[in-house]
Amino acid sequence: MRRMGITLSARLRSPRLLQTLLGTALLQPLAVMAGGTQQNELALDATTVHAPQSGTRTDVDTANTGYVSRAQLENRPLLRPGELLETVPGLIVTQHSGDGKANQYFLRGFNLDHGTDLSTTVAGMPVNMRTHAHGQGYTDLNFVIPELLNGIAYRKGPYFAEEGDFSAAGSVRMDYIDRFPDGQHGIAQAEIGEHGYKRGLLAGSTELPTGSLLYGVEWLTENGPWTVPEGVHKLNGVLRYTVPLGGGERLRITGMAYKNAWQSTDQVPQRAIDQGLISRFGAIDPTDGGAASRYSLSADWLRPLGDGAVTANAYVIKSRLTLFSNFTYALNNPERGDQFMQFENRTTAGANAARTWFGTLAGRDSETEIGTQVRYDRLDPISLSLTEARTPYALVRSDTVNETSAALYARNSTQWTPWLRTVAGLRADQFWYEVGSSNASNSGRGSDHILSPKLSLILSPTAQTDVFFNWGRGYHSNDVRGATTTVDPSTGSPVQKVSVLVPAVGYEAGVRTRNVLPGLQLSASLWRLDIGSELVFSGDSGTTEPSRPSRRTGIELAAYYTPLPDLIVDADAAFSRARYRDHEAVGDYIPEAIQTTASAGVSWAVGRWTLGTRLRYLGPRPLIEDNSVRSASSFLVNLKAGYRIRKDVRVFVEVLNVFNKRANDIDYYYASRLKGEPSPVDADGVPTGIQDHHIHPAEPRTLRAGIAWSF
Repeated sequence: MRRMGITLSARLRSPRLLQTLLGTALLQPLAVMAGGTQQNELALDATTVHAPQSGTRTDVDTANTGYVSRAQLENRPLLRPGELLETVPGLIVTQHSGDGKANQYFLRGFNLDHGTDLSTTVAGMPVNMRTHAHGQGYTDLNFVIPELLNGIAYRKGPYFAEEGDFSAAGSVRMDYIDRFPDGQHGIAQAEIGEHGYKRGLLAGSTELPTGSLLYGVEWLTENGPWTVPEGVHKLNGVLRYTVPLGGGERLRITGMAYKNAWQSTDQVPQRAIDQGLISRFGAIDPTDGGAASRYSLSADWLRPLGDGAVTANAYVIKSRLTLFSNFTYALNNPERGDQFMQFENRTTAGANAARTWFGTLAGRDSETEIGTQVRYDRLDPISLSLTEARTPYALVRSDTVNETSAALYARNSTQWTPWLRTVAGLRADQFWYEVGSSNASNSGRGSDHILSPKLSLILSPTAQTDVFFNWGRGYHSNDVRGATTTVDPSTGSPVQKVSVLVPAVGYEAGVRTRNVLPGLQLSASLWRLDIGSELVFSGDSGTTEPSRPSRRTGIELAAYYTPLPDLIVDADAAFSRARYRDHEAVGDYIPEAIQTTASAGVSWAVGRWTLGTRLRYLGPRPLIEDNSVRSASSFLVNLKAGYRIRKDVRVFVEVLNVFNKRANDIDYYYASRLKGEPSPVDADGVPTGIQDHHIHPAEPRTLRAGIAWSF
């Protein structure tokens, strides 16, 4: 049997395939590329599960599942590492602060803030942070070294039993290579660019008597176009040891270290620019910024069996974040200003294990997986303080948090007929939490649980076309401090507790077809997602807060075209409608909910030349509930060109925002007050601030150049 370039054969005993079987518990058996399209079999060897003759097909389960290969990533222009996620069709990555803070993400009608509802893992370790000092699901990808990535796998929607917290909109999994390709030992790379940009990279791999060793060290500094120089100083490293144990069994140990410090130009009020108080790239509070660090150690193990495989991984992550922000400037404290400091000292540990069987069910080819996932987060402390020029003068709250989760899931894929396959899954999650607060009234402990069934029907009316019907329940967790807090730490007023686990239910119908024209592959889908409690941005605190239940519906289209072996053209467009489900007089539009995105790109290699270009459109969106205030749209073009001057030496240039568009990375609408600025007052005479657009501009046209030596 041969479907979507995947051969189901008795190659299970092949040592090379066994080493990569589930070989990534991280990269699920995917047969597609960016744009929701097919990957060729050769390129998929590192991420494809090959079943025995009696096993089921390992085709994708939805129209919006994809895998982006290492080769595609090499030719992609990037302003910052987080933009790697823009390989996911319909996903937009921006920044509303300094390049050390987690990015802003938009997908499927969501302003995901810093990552809520988009589960992201690197090397099998979660990146999303629970009960975070700044934002729930905080996803900081600044520690990723793009040149070492093996690939990026993505799946949209809550239809996959393996995916748990933060995966309602989708999930992204990344991993590093174990070694450089044959004939290459490593790379030394140096880059320079405008605005003080400098970057160096040294990475390589070597064979040892017992395995292979991968290493990489990255250094970066930049100031950006801002009036207050960003002063980014990043040091990043990775060390991976891979040990083959015989018969396809292998053990892999990975250590990572990352440290960064920066100044921030946060979002600024449009009126300050219009009045000439600051330039477009100016700052209101020049002391905003922060520092972050992340150190991790992980191990993953794969053992092939005669009827499947066992995979397991374990990890421990030590991270710290200090973040100084000021979103309202002088509204709450006209004298000292409204700057605040968010701090956390976190230890995260966890383990995952799964057993996969290839066999039959009722005489039909079948694949079954049972797995378990455990995670523990310790925050000691996590705090919020009022500051002036980074000097604390009042503690708002300080907490010690212990949060533990355990999950058990099962998934079965069965090929009932040549044209009908089903995927059924069930996931059970249990959370336990304990909060020790500086205000005893806000301390407490508790637990919560959720059961998430999944079901997919895949019809194949022709050998080149698959039709998907998907339904599934998922969830995101809330900050557990919200489940124990009874008194507002700022005002002393009573507050209502929030639920820890918020359910989401998704529905989707899609189609994927191949070779409509030679080399052309298309996908389309219609989806809906209902979520029990929306998380929305609060300008006065700079955090996200639980809000009303919501519903999103949308259409997604993607195309992938290879008219020539070395020429790839891809394009995608997404349209969504987001509304609160409980009507209120204030309005039912969800602020910041993305409505329209589109992107297109070309990747071309000919002779010694390479060319990569990306076009990205982010449409206007409502900024308040009644839709009376909306953001502007943006259209950006990035370009990367390279030339190989010798077999082992390549030079390249990147032009970011080629047409120097005057666009915004983010738009908010809320009340703020500048120092000395007159302000309206409420009935009690308290200043209410001035409602205004608050923006963080996209960077202007930026030129970078580099040289890379392969050794």
